[in-house]
Amino acid sequence: MPLALLALAIGAFGIGTTEFAVMGLLPDMAAGFGVSIPLAGYATTLYALGVVIGAPLMTALGTRFTRKQMLMLLMGLFIVGNLLTGIAPSFGIMLAGRIVSAFTHGAFFGIGALVAADLVAPQKRASAISLMFSGLTIANVVGVPAGTMLSQQFGWRTTFYAITALGVIGLLGIVKLVPAQRARAASPIGSELAVFRNPQVGLAMLMTILGFGGVFAAVTYLASMMTEVTGFAPSSVIWLTAIFGLGMVGGNLVSGRFTDRAMMPMLYVSLTGLALSLAAFNFTAHNKIAATVTIALIGVFGFATVPPLQKRVMDQAAAAPTLASAGNIAAFNFGNALAAWLGGVVISAGLGYTAPNWVGALMTVAALAVAIFASGLGRRQTGRGQVVATGLPGKVADEPVPAPQS
Repeated sequence: MPLALLALAIGAFGIGTTEFAVMGLLPDMAAGFGVSIPLAGYATTLYALGVVIGAPLMTALGTRFTRKQMLMLLMGLFIVGNLLTGIAPSFGIMLAGRIVSAFTHGAFFGIGALVAADLVAPQKRASAISLMFSGLTIANVVGVPAGTMLSQQFGWRTTFYAITALGVIGLLGIVKLVPAQRARAASPIGSELAVFRNPQVGLAMLMTILGFGGVFAAVTYLASMMTEVTGFAPSSVIWLTAIFGLGMVGGNLVSGRFTDRAMMPMLYVSLTGLALSLAAFNFTAHNKIAATVTIALIGVFGFATVPPLQKRVMDQAAAAPTLASAGNIAAFNFGNALAAWLGGVVISAGLGYTAPNWVGALMTVAALAVAIFASGLGRRQTGRGQVVATGLPGKVADEPVPAPQS
């Protein structure tokens, strides 16, 4: 595999670390700024909202530059955002740094996947994309626990300095290793927007918001839950986040294998398992062994939803997938923001640190209901002879485009 893929994977590793690291840093960040845990949770909420806004905007901006130039710009913003987060003298400036770094998230993965595919022979493209995205999953096994350890030993700001250094390494790798490419003509915006006239695209994104969002209701407040409710020492959060990351890796690998064979059944199984795991966490959080097992299961079932959710959108928007794909990345993060905010609301209401688990379970049950409804609607539309895959009247659906597995 070309060394350029390593540069892309390092960038993905840094982005994955900065997205999920807050779940291990939240108590220290709250204490550092003298704010409550729910208020500190805005570091997750606003990051997710930054991805929601930044994914389509930066993707549109990317049509004016070559892909290499755009990747360099994105990593530059990533460096600035994380450095600003680390040196922030106030809570508001810290949140601004989180938003800046979030703007790079969606476009980096979208453009990076295209670059990775172009670096290798056609028969190796899936492997190349998977290698780039491995940086995201490895971040949850290595980057997040390491960030938590740095925070506990040297302060939470050190974690963001380390992430900034990762961004610099990723940028240098892109500059040196990614080959120069010509700018490419963008798809007509009308064609991209037309897919949203298909109700199945909207329903698929709603599943994404509610389904994966349920994970963040719980994990945003994981450190506080484990120390205040379960009775773990703060140092234990390091290996607990690693267990969550290992669960994510395992869930993604298993789901990726079965999604191509039976997408909707895989989605039903993963959403059901996630809802049950989140509901159980309200009770298992009071026992160290049971809590540890549940954390792993939330990682497994949570990330098992990603391949079918992403593929569902790509299949339904096959005629013009670029904006829909970016939109689904935004949907993932809108769900994350909504769940983290709702989790903070129930904690502030005095319902305790386990209450966000109920929020996540209810969101996931709602996603399962939407999935069942969308599947039934699709069968009825097909029975009436309607075209449902493109959203473009009078056109036959293209062959579905598999989504890269994250």
